[in-house]
Amino acid sequence: MIKRSEEIKPAMPGVILELITYNREKYNKFESSDPDELITRLQPDQVNWVNLDGLNNSDIIEKLQAHFCLHPLLVDDVLADQRPKAEEYDDYLFVTLKMLYRIEGTSIDYEQVSFVLGSNYLLTFQEKEGDLFEGFRERIRQDLGKVRKKHADYLLYRLIDIIVDNYYAVLDRIGDIIDDIEETVYENPTNETFYKIQALKKELIYLRKALYPLRDALSKLVKGESDFVREENLRYFSDVYDHVSHIIDSMDTFKDLTSSLMDIHINAMNTKMNEVMKVLTVISTIFMPLTFIVGVYGMNFKFMPELDWQYGYFLVWGIMGAIFVTMMIYFKKKKWF
Repeated sequence: MIKRSEEIKPAMPGVILELITYNREKYNKFESSDPDELITRLQPDQVNWVNLDGLNNSDIIEKLQAHFCLHPLLVDDVLADQRPKAEEYDDYLFVTLKMLYRIEGTSIDYEQVSFVLGSNYLLTFQEKEGDLFEGFRERIRQDLGKVRKKHADYLLYRLIDIIVDNYYAVLDRIGDIIDDIEETVYENPTNETFYKIQALKKELIYLRKALYPLRDALSKLVKGESDFVREENLRYFSDVYDHVSHIIDSMDTFKDLTSSLMDIHINAMNTKMNEVMKVLTVISTIFMPLTFIVGVYGMNFKFMPELDWQYGYFLVWGIMGAIFVTMMIYFKKKKWF
């Protein structure tokens, strides 16, 4: 009979320390702010998943470091903003990557997640509370899927797979944003649209920096270079590798589309400016002869014969009106407006 129990103690504000232990027959979940108490509940004959949300408590990190003999450089990588990578030590495998949540406006909400895989345990370090794993935790509790029948390396695969799958959701949203921007660029390009394109371009550059190293890290695992990933699970990591490669292809396509949008926006703004300049040029050209006539008769010399003619004023208006109509007809035929 499967035994399940849950013991929860309040954690420190901003920090959640959680332990899930399981095998085919047993499942336990324990949450506490005391790492010493949590460490005593580790089960050597089960898979132990230790998850830390919030990296602002040095005492917890130091005690986990001491118990699992974590290398100081590894701890530095956990606490610093690190590029995705996979690095093997004597007693464990270290993997770090970016977990994307959603894209709001043109900014991507993300955090760094680090994994330490040992023979029967998996440590996960997250920067803030909340993640993409709640549904998966429930699947473990209900014994759905293969995870309760597998070892800790399969747990690592499932968590990475969940993170990578959410990349698709973020990219789909980016695709929708690009479509909206493209429509705006064609209809009414503005400076605000230009700033949106620039912001989106920066996020795609960030994604590029997150995805290419991740593919390289997964490549090490797929090639069987790690002693901590069982051969039977290599195909699962290979599947994630293929997903990341596909996401990179989609990202590169979006990057090209964004660059094209930038060019289209600049051309559209130039075209819009040219139309304005054309109108102003037409107006200026029409008023040039009219201004000349007005300037001539504005000199007020005493012996200008037209000044004493009773119809001179009306004749000047007639001449200017004829010039105006003639030039408008000419510009219309030339399709200047």
